[in-house]
Amino acid sequence: SSMKLVLFDCDGTLVDSGRLIHEVMARTFVHHGLERPLYEKTKSIIGLTLDTAIARIIGQAEVDDRVRAMTRHYKDIYAPVRSEPEFTEPMFEGIAEMLAVLEARHDVVIGAVTGKDRRGLDSIIEAHNFHRTFVVSRTASDCPSKPDPAMVLECCAETGINPLDTVVIGDAIYDILMAKSAGAKAIGVSWGYGDVDDLRASGADVVVNLPHEILDHIER
Repeated sequence: SSMKLVLFDCDGTLVDSGRLIHEVMARTFVHHGLERPLYEKTKSIIGLTLDTAIARIIGQAEVDDRVRAMTRHYKDIYAPVRSEPEFTEPMFEGIAEMLAVLEARHDVVIGAVTGKDRRGLDSIIEAHNFHRTFVVSRTASDCPSKPDPAMVLECCAETGINPLDTVVIGDAIYDILMAKSAGAKAIGVSWGYGDVDDLRASGADVVVNLPHEILDHIER
């Protein structure tokens, strides 16, 4: 059988970072004299590149100087907030076991495609010992924001694996739309921050409720 490329989103798919992201976002808004956003609002932008996400929460289309300043502040306080005991980014239950099975397969290459910047992905890799897990990765430091297909297409180019033999796994509509526009398959996950009906409506080939179910679908 041909090689398969399996690309994972991080936030809301592999790691439960919603409370951390929301806290950093809320402190950033307050610092800039704005009201704390609702958690629902923060959840809806997880997966987008940070400056795009902040602009969207404020309700503006373009990234201006204020949004750029807020983006810098968010990045400055992210590590300190993350080191507070209540804001760790644990792996979702069942993720470690599922990844171990995938890593043992010789016909699968695993990668990460994330709205985090390179530093953010590195901290996740460090925290969960993903050093050997991700053979390829693309972040907000490398590519335009999801749902642009660049992250997927660049991972395909780097590994020499066709988008048709690629599956993207994520919890946000941005992951699904990115996968589809790259010509890849898309598996939505129900345990993250996105809405299951939205994932289906945006073109997910399947939506799974437990990490081990991902293995069955990659098999097909």
